[in-house]
Amino acid sequence: MLPIDAVIATLLLFGFVAVAAWTDAARHRIYNWTTYPGIIAGLVLAVAGWLFEWAAPTTASAWQPIVGWLTVGDALAGLFVCGGIMLIFFVMFGNGGGDVKLLAMIGALAGLSRGLEVLLWTFIFGACLGLILLIWKLGAVALLRLGWQLFLGVISLGIWLRPPQEERQILAWPLFLGPCAVLALIATFVPWR
Repeated sequence: MLPIDAVIATLLLFGFVAVAAWTDAARHRIYNWTTYPGIIAGLVLAVAGWLFEWAAPTTASAWQPIVGWLTVGDALAGLFVCGGIMLIFFVMFGNGGGDVKLLAMIGALAGLSRGLEVLLWTFIFGACLGLILLIWKLGAVALLRLGWQLFLGVISLGIWLRPPQEERQILAWPLFLGPCAVLALIATFVPWR
């Protein structure tokens, strides 16, 4: 698990995610020039830490708390598990490919355990933001009415009814997972005691 005193790894993680959040909020895109260097940085940091520990174990143990490299296995597991979960959501729900690479990058820099925690918090903040935007756009009463109609369709017919095309266009609001990932990093990495 990545300690909070891992200054270099934590600064890299927050820096890359902050840039991705900025471009996501401003342009609705998370660019490859942000995510790919972040993934590479996480893997290079893990390999460099492994080589450093192999070559000079005593010196490496003194530098590890400052740099905060992960094991190579933890960085790869974070990359593939967090990226894989987001890839499933990309296929099922059509969210952006930048979101997939963003969470894979977080997994590569934060490791499997912290990466999954950030992923969960990103989903929670994304759901809250989506609900706030729907209430703001539709109004609470109209949203409840629409939800109730869909619920009754499932109960009475046993099938999920799709809303009409004009209502689907209203519901098609872009969701910004980049800023939600920043909030998730804060929720995960900042000690709240």
